[in-house]
Amino acid sequence: MIERAMQIALMLVMPPLLLGVINKTKAWFGGRQGPPLLQLYYDLYKLMRKGLVLSWTTTWVFCLGPVVALAAVGLAGLLVPIGSSRAPLSFTGDLILFAYLFGLARFLTTAAALDTGSAFEGMGAAREVTFSCLTEPALIFAFLVLAKISGSLTLVQMLKGPAGGFAAAVAAPLTLVAIGLFVILLAETCRIPVDDPNTHLELTMIHEVMVLDHSGPLFGVILYAAALKLFILGAVLLHVVVPFRVGEVWIDWLLFAAQMLGLAAAIGVIESVMARLQMRYVPYLLTAAILCCGFGFLLLVR
Repeated sequence: MIERAMQIALMLVMPPLLLGVINKTKAWFGGRQGPPLLQLYYDLYKLMRKGLVLSWTTTWVFCLGPVVALAAVGLAGLLVPIGSSRAPLSFTGDLILFAYLFGLARFLTTAAALDTGSAFEGMGAAREVTFSCLTEPALIFAFLVLAKISGSLTLVQMLKGPAGGFAAAVAAPLTLVAIGLFVILLAETCRIPVDDPNTHLELTMIHEVMVLDHSGPLFGVILYAAALKLFILGAVLLHVVVPFRVGEVWIDWLLFAAQMLGLAAAIGVIESVMARLQMRYVPYLLTAAILCCGFGFLLLVR
C-alpha cells in the first residue's frame, strides 16, 4: 500500500518539474538564465487562486473538458508501472483502456475548444484530431510489438518484458518501437518539431490555440494535464529504452526519476537545435512513426 501511495505521489508531483528542466535546457542553449526550475509550480499555484472569465457563448462542455481530460490522463497513468513497481491498476487488455483514455482526453479538449465558437480554436481542434489519426496507429503497433515480445496483454508485463529480460534478438524491433514512441511523445505533448508550446501565432498553433479562452483554474488544469501526459508517455518510453532495474524499489525509483529528468533534458536539446516543422510536413513525421512501429512488428512475425 505504501509503495503504491509513493508511486502515485511521484506521478502527481514530478510532472511540472519536467517542463522546468526542458525550459532550463533551452535557456542554457540560448545563453540565457531562463525561468526558475520550479516556475510551473508557481504558475499553477497562481492560476488556481484566480477567478474564471467565461464567454457567454460557452456551455458546460467548456468547463467540463479540462477536468475530465485531466482525470482521463491521470487514470491512464495508474496503468503504467514506475521503476520496478507494479502499476496501481492492472488487468488483461488494459493497453486498450490506456489508448482510449488518451483519446477521451483529446475528445474533451477539442470539444471544449469547439464550444467557444472561435474559428481559431476550431482550426486547432481540427489539426489535433487529424494528427491523432496518425499517432494512435503508431501507439497500437508499438503495443503489439511489446505484447508479442512479452507474451502478455497486460501493460505492466508488456513494459517490463519477459522474466529473463529482453533478448538480443528483439533489439531491432525495440529500437524501431522506441523511435516511434519518442515521436508519439513529442506529438501528443505538442513539442517541437510537431508544435511549439511557446508560439503566439495562431495560424501555426495546434494545442495552444485550443486553450486561448481558458483562464484561471481551468487553464491551470490544462497545463498540469499536459505535464502529466509528458510524464506518462515518458515512463512508457523509458521502459523500452532502459528496461534495466536493480531490484530495490527505492533505488529503482531514484533511477527512474533521474532517467525522466534526462529525457526532459533530451527534449530540451531537440527543441534547441531544430525548428518546428512546417504544418504540411508533420504528417510525414507521424507516418514515419507508424512505419517504425509497424516494421518492428513485422520483424517479430516474419
